[in-house]
Amino acid sequence: MLIRKMTEADLDEVCVIEQETFSEPWSKDDFCKALRDINNGYLVAEVRDEIIGYCGYWGIAGEGNIYNMAVKKEYRRQCIGFYLLEHLIKEAVKGGISSFTLEVRSSNEAAIRLYERLGFQATAIRKDFYTKPKEDAVIMWLGPIQ
Repeated sequence: MLIRKMTEADLDEVCVIEQETFSEPWSKDDFCKALRDINNGYLVAEVRDEIIGYCGYWGIAGEGNIYNMAVKKEYRRQCIGFYLLEHLIKEAVKGGISSFTLEVRSSNEAAIRLYERLGFQATAIRKDFYTKPKEDAVIMWLGPIQ
C-alpha cells in the first residue's frame, strides 16, 4: 500500500468512495477547492494503482479539522484507515498543526474506536449534527502534539 498526497487526478476514484460511504457526500468541486487551499492536507491510500481510501484536514491557526476519512468497503478492517490517519497527523504536525478535531456519528462505533486508538478523546456531543438520518455527532480531540 502506498500513502501519498491526493491530487486532482485522484478525484474521480475518491468521489466514488465518498458517494458509497456518506449520505451527504462531497462533490468533486468540494474536493478541488479543499486541495487548492494551502492550509489543508489530503492523502490517498493506493494499492495496484487503485485508490482504496483517503483522508484530509483543513488547517486553521495550528488546528486541523479532519473532514474526510473513508476506505472502500472491501478494504475495511485492514488497518488502512489507521495508517492513513497516522500518516496524515505526522505530516500535519510537520506543517505546524498541533491539535486535531473531528465529528463522527455517535453510532459509528468502529470509527470511534479507530480514533481512540490514535489518541483522540470524545469531548462533547453535537446534537442532531447529521441528517439522512438525523443523528448526534461525537466531537473528538487530539493534542496538543509537540
